[in-house]
Amino acid sequence: MSQATMTQDTTVPAAPRPSSLAGKSLPRWSPFGFAAVSLALGAGLGLVAGWHSKVQWGLIAALLFVVLTYTVSTAVEGKRQAKDRVATSVVWVCFLLAIIPLVSLLWTTISRGIKVLDGYFLTHSMAGVPGFETGGGVYHALIGTLEQVGIATLIAAPVGLLTAVYLVEYGKGALAKAVTFFVDVMTGIPSIVAGLFLLAIMLMFGLGPSGLLGALALAILMVPVVVRSTEEMLKLVPNELREASLALGVPKWRTILKVVLPTALGGITTGVMLAIARIAGETAPIMLLVFGSQLINPNPFEGAQSSLPFYIWEQYRVGSEASYDRAWAAALVLIAFVMILNLVARGIARWKAPKTGR
Repeated sequence: MSQATMTQDTTVPAAPRPSSLAGKSLPRWSPFGFAAVSLALGAGLGLVAGWHSKVQWGLIAALLFVVLTYTVSTAVEGKRQAKDRVATSVVWVCFLLAIIPLVSLLWTTISRGIKVLDGYFLTHSMAGVPGFETGGGVYHALIGTLEQVGIATLIAAPVGLLTAVYLVEYGKGALAKAVTFFVDVMTGIPSIVAGLFLLAIMLMFGLGPSGLLGALALAILMVPVVVRSTEEMLKLVPNELREASLALGVPKWRTILKVVLPTALGGITTGVMLAIARIAGETAPIMLLVFGSQLINPNPFEGAQSSLPFYIWEQYRVGSEASYDRAWAAALVLIAFVMILNLVARGIARWKAPKTGR
């Protein structure tokens, strides 16, 4: 065997170069550990400082969570990975800060409203029941809310939808700019202003209180929300769909009706539901134009009516334990009403949405 062969056989292979991406990393459970330590430290510091508010404890714990994550991650993984973990931690902290008040609100409403929420409460009015005594129900207010919100939706949804179609598909020049400007202005109008506007008309023509006037005020508040949400959804529809339809000789109005609107139906429905949720809790227009009533009035075109927001305010104003229970129960009914509407609307949007795939 030659000397060169022996040298080649006895050569020790070189050690592999370490990858620049390899390094230590924290375990997957580390964020939960940081959260537990931060909560314990936040509670301890709050007790030592004499702070009795759990909100203060939570804010301290959130700050400690971010600081602890950055410090430990920097020591173990390096600054680059630490910055990524801090960004993720800030996102989670903001999410929790947003969701905790919502969960607290739902829990308080359900726990306090469930006391008197039963079949009797939903099928009886407050006729003949003193506000400071137990008994009575929310049926008259539920009927008023259904009628007023329904009429407002029938008025505002088509008007808002057609306005958005005009702005996106046809609007050009000064008129489109003026419409956009006034829609933006109307978005910020307080509900009391819409109520006063209809109240002036009611007094001018000598009209009496009715659910229709309240519905008109709610429609004024609903239109700009529908216009804005629908306009944004229509802008998201690809222009290629419009061009393909027009290239086949389909008229523009039919393209809008059969292509554009079905494509954006899900977003349009969500916008309408947001507008309904916006007006379902309004009280000021109802106080000015509908006046409220303890009796069942199924006719929205004549006579005073009640509504769920007005009923809640009315019962809370009484100040007794029984009225407080009725107010919380009515608030729970109002939340359930909006939730059911959203679920139905999402079901309709999914059913009517254009099918994808083969």
